[in-house]
Amino acid sequence: MSQPTPADPQFAQRVRDSFGRQSAMATIGARLESVEPGRVVIVLPHAGHITQQHGFVHAGMVSTALDSACGYAASSLMPADAGVLTIEFKVNLLAPAKGPLIRCEGQVTKAGRTISVVDGRAWQHDDGGQPRLVATMTATVMTITGREDVRH
Repeated sequence: MSQPTPADPQFAQRVRDSFGRQSAMATIGARLESVEPGRVVIVLPHAGHITQQHGFVHAGMVSTALDSACGYAASSLMPADAGVLTIEFKVNLLAPAKGPLIRCEGQVTKAGRTISVVDGRAWQHDDGGQPRLVATMTATVMTITGREDVRH
């Protein structure tokens, strides 16, 4: 499969700058690991403030990081003046997320001018280094242009 061509040659820096402004990701302790055309990886370390009552990373926190990975994957292919908003997603929770690190990958499946479909995968990396798939996401992302309140 060939790698998609981003509309903005400065896509990686634009995505990194935008991620840096996203206080939700800072609140949960997520960090941007990699940005490629149509693919973004966000890592989420296990931490007490994002767990549920059994000590697992809360499904909402995993979904939040996956949503951002999918949104930024779509954004990486958009023009510099465009923003994106998720309009729908479905999550499958496959195993408890206990960490110590959750790696959330967003990969554009179909890039469109207005609507893109992105698949997400959350992998748990345990102390032994073996990855385990803990969640999947399919997201529908809308391109937004001409709005000052929704830009990169």
